[in-house]
Amino acid sequence: MPKIAEIEPTPNPNARKFILKEPLSWGIARSYDNAAEAAGDPLASAIFDVEHVTSVFYVDHWITVTQSGKGDWQELLREIAKPIREAPAAQAHSDAVSAADPLDDPALSEENRLKLHRIMDVLDDRVRPYLQQDGGDLNVISFDGKELRVHYQGACGSCPSSLSGTLSGIESLTREIDPDIVVIPV
Repeated sequence: MPKIAEIEPTPNPNARKFILKEPLSWGIARSYDNAAEAAGDPLASAIFDVEHVTSVFYVDHWITVTQSGKGDWQELLREIAKPIREAPAAQAHSDAVSAADPLDDPALSEENRLKLHRIMDVLDDRVRPYLQQDGGDLNVISFDGKELRVHYQGACGSCPSSLSGTLSGIESLTREIDPDIVVIPV
């Protein structure tokens, strides 16, 4: 059972990041924007049972919970901590199934596959570490050569700065690869 080492605020005032002593997963992120999406995940479902919770995101040794803004964090933290402490720690590195990799899309031309590979490298090196430090992440959904569709996860999902400042930064970085790329948050 994971023990909570720390609870940190995030740039999103409606999100908190729980740092754990034991992992919940091994490199596979789980992101849920509502209780229906979390139906097959006992931990996320139990957290959604807490009033005012609007999203749950976790990977490895941390979990980020976002609330509606109507709950009192002192009360919510106590309630959210219960299912986290009762959850089983990750057992093996090979248990999880990862999300679809946009690089595996058979419709991608070789030129667009190379561009996407460069984009993913830039995101991995220059964007994701900062988002993860703040309790969030970014998932690339698709790339058609001109439109890069991304999904913000965790604290970034409803944070005003991710939808303005971070998005602008990502667009600047991708335009260094191709000036015609438009980044679309979904």
